Amino acid sequence: MHINQSAISLNVPDVEASADFARSNFGFQDQMSSEGFVSLGHPTAGVNLIFLATGLATFRPAEVAGAAGQGLLLVFVVDGLDAEFARIQASGARVVTAPETEPWGERFCQFADPNGLIWQLVEWVEGTSPATS
Repeated sequence: MHINQSAISLNVPDVEASADFARSNFGFQDQMSSEGFVSLGHPTAGVNLIFLATGLATFRPAEVAGAAGQGLLLVFVVDGLDAEFARIQASGARVVTAPETEPWGERFCQFADPNGLIWQLVEWVEGTSPATS
């Protein structure tokens, strides 16, 4: 199988709130939109984020059409996590977890967007990246 593109589609009560959070704090850019949805791309992330308004009649399967969020983390590996944390915190984003480092070398922080989605940044402590472990 050859996959041409990847996307994550998330149902949220307020599409524009999550889209604006992604644009202003993470650098995502509009790819397309219509009533009830927006698709965002990023020049380096390699994945599109699609936000869908909860309750869209076109969402299938209907039995899982509720809001995304419970148990979901949007995770992005970055360089300079502490600087990115400070920048996003200064924008007024709600901090869920300030930067901390796990024993296996994963340094991370978390923010919540206006819909309650958790956005996590990760930076591997030198010498502990999955590629070097």
